[in-house]
Amino acid sequence: MFERAGRLVYRGRWTLLVLSLAAALLVAPLGMELFGRMADGGFEDPRADSTTAARWSDDWYGEHAPDVVVLYHHPSVKARDPRYRKAVHDALRALPAEHVGALATYWTTGSKLMVSKDGRATYALVTLKGDKQAGYAAVEERLRRATNLQVSIGGPVPLMKELNDQTAADLARAEAISMPVLLVLLVVVFGSLVAAGLPLLVGAFAVLGALVLLRLLTEVTEVSVFSLNVVTMLGLGLAVDYSLFVLKAFREEIAAGATSEQAVVRTMATAGRTVAFSGLTVATALLGLLVFPQMFLRSIGLGAAAVVLVAMGAALVVLPAALGVLGRRVNALRLTPDLGNGGHGGGQGGGMWHAVASSVMRRPLLYLVAVAAVLVALAAPFLHVTFGNVDHRVLPAGSESRRVAEIVDRDFGRNSMAAVDVHVLVERSFTEAPARPGPLGQGHAAISAVTPVTPDDAGPLAARLRRLPHVTGVDVAGLSQENGAVRLAVRYDVDPMSAEAQRLVTAIRTLSPAEPNVSRVVVGGPTAAQMDLMDSLTARLPWMALVVGSVTAVLLFAAFGSVVLPVKALLMNVLSIGASLGVIVWAFQDGHLASVLNFTSTGTVEATVTVLILAVVFGLSMDYELFLLSRVRAEWLRTGDNTAAVAAGLRQTGGVITSAALLLLVVIGAFSTAGITIVKLLGVGLFVAIVVDATLVRALLVPATMRLMGGANWWLPRPLRGLHRRVELHEPAAAPGTPALREQPRTGGRDRPRAEGGPRWERIGRERDRVVRATPDGTGWTWVEVDR
Repeated sequence: MFERAGRLVYRGRWTLLVLSLAAALLVAPLGMELFGRMADGGFEDPRADSTTAARWSDDWYGEHAPDVVVLYHHPSVKARDPRYRKAVHDALRALPAEHVGALATYWTTGSKLMVSKDGRATYALVTLKGDKQAGYAAVEERLRRATNLQVSIGGPVPLMKELNDQTAADLARAEAISMPVLLVLLVVVFGSLVAAGLPLLVGAFAVLGALVLLRLLTEVTEVSVFSLNVVTMLGLGLAVDYSLFVLKAFREEIAAGATSEQAVVRTMATAGRTVAFSGLTVATALLGLLVFPQMFLRSIGLGAAAVVLVAMGAALVVLPAALGVLGRRVNALRLTPDLGNGGHGGGQGGGMWHAVASSVMRRPLLYLVAVAAVLVALAAPFLHVTFGNVDHRVLPAGSESRRVAEIVDRDFGRNSMAAVDVHVLVERSFTEAPARPGPLGQGHAAISAVTPVTPDDAGPLAARLRRLPHVTGVDVAGLSQENGAVRLAVRYDVDPMSAEAQRLVTAIRTLSPAEPNVSRVVVGGPTAAQMDLMDSLTARLPWMALVVGSVTAVLLFAAFGSVVLPVKALLMNVLSIGASLGVIVWAFQDGHLASVLNFTSTGTVEATVTVLILAVVFGLSMDYELFLLSRVRAEWLRTGDNTAAVAAGLRQTGGVITSAALLLLVVIGAFSTAGITIVKLLGVGLFVAIVVDATLVRALLVPATMRLMGGANWWLPRPLRGLHRRVELHEPAAAPGTPALREQPRTGGRDRPRAEGGPRWERIGRERDRVVRATPDGTGWTWVEVDR
């Protein structure tokens, strides 16, 4: 199939390039429309009690959550001064009515919580109409015109605007940093400016594809504002990675004397097939995020899986078409010596990777124990992980929205805007016995009125709530006559994400209503939302592991014809993921990298980002596993010697995997400079995972375990052999330019094939086979006869 695709791509190379360029130009304006259309939040479970409570707060009480918090401060005048009130109300009256739905101040509510402890600051709550971002843009300047008062603006809508602006700035900075560095590294690897520019071309297609795909997703679902940097980072990084493997294979074929068409066809049949399997594996891991109900995870899962497929498609269509046009000119504009076909895995000679392979093959148990110990040590900090949620601290310390939130929490009533939200549903009775209905149209009375809901209906429950630990007050926050509900705000004196706050929420939820007229109590608020989030993630994480693990195992079975290697690969990935998560806890929760990366440690790790890292790291780890094992299997089929096959596979792929990992690290490192803490956290997690995976795991641990397992690596039950022959993944049996062995006949003849270029057949002993073995000193290969 891939050979046929290679021929089609070569024959239509000019058409494909023209169509690709035209499509990119046509959809580019659509991708630019993404900014401003993304959504904040998305970390809640839509079916959780806390989400229900938040929805009722908006729908039942006529008190929609404020969109804007306007903070006023005067250095000497206190809020009770009439001049203070006049300045604030004059500024608010000047707001256009078509954009403002509701206003609330200290003077309209009488709430003492809206005045700071020193009395010199207060805030107003503004609810906007219609398009929130457009409404905020229309009123922002007028909100700042309070006479003689210092004004700062925060709240959900300004926070979202800052997130959009910060995301766009982070994306531009990351591309400005990564692109020049990538070009320099690619020139070092390939020596040719033309060859170095091709992966960047594919990367540009992937970035554009990321923007367009996310923009299209906004038409059918909400898309998290955090998804842009994540999806773009993966698209650019994997596009460069895949291009590197395809380009290296093509240049090797050209160097071996193939024509342009032959090189394209051979590249698609080998590296192209491996890239396709890799792309499907990474996309599968990311699609596993769809088992979670949180919009943040679902939108990133859909967008990231789609952009991985776009990167894969560009590497398998646009890049081969360009290579078909360039042919041998792919090596034009040479600037440095060519490292792409030398020490990075080509050829049959020695070098660093030969030395590494020989060392691991001689002492596999030592390497296994040592590397496993290092990985366990890296993962150890995860044992004391504390999960938290996303708040204003994801923005840089200088953000205005963040400053407003911190001032309100510090200078006003503790948790004044983070109370536990308790909804008490009241059973009501008729005010009088309804008349007995008569025949249709006769004697019908109007529907009898029901008793009204009053604060007294929740009075006994409120009294019990006041006696709970850490509760500082319980206030009636709203009444809903239509729905028969009383809303209580429970205030407390501990951090909303602390264990004490969680125990308080648990105590409220377990209170059995002693009042006969109370039918149900629903608890919400930030602490309850975090608890519900953890319950949701914990319940669905095993399903994600089952789905992703099963599909990945099937793909690895198709690639390598073994039922042992998929299990081993999954276990290796667990070690990589554990090391990554451990470093994240050490760096972000414990704060050891706070000054280096310029973020504020919250003492927690965001739970949904942890799940996202798990999915992405799993996919990227399988990416390198496929490239390594595909070459090992090719050598195993050629020689039948497990030790020689593992050593040759490591030697031939070590350099290119290292180069690919280095290029991906450049992209991820550039995105780790983002001002948003979530993106930093994801970037550091992926950076650590790739370093660990490309060095300790793929270069040392995987070869060591395969050496110890011997021929058991390739065990395949007889009933599955026929299935595998129909879907198996082929790789070249030797590097281009070296003699290739034909597959041995399945019949009982004693003749066995020799390398092309010499005599076709050689007579060997009865009941014996001729195979290739590593020489005793590990410096080369030799023919030997073995018993059949």
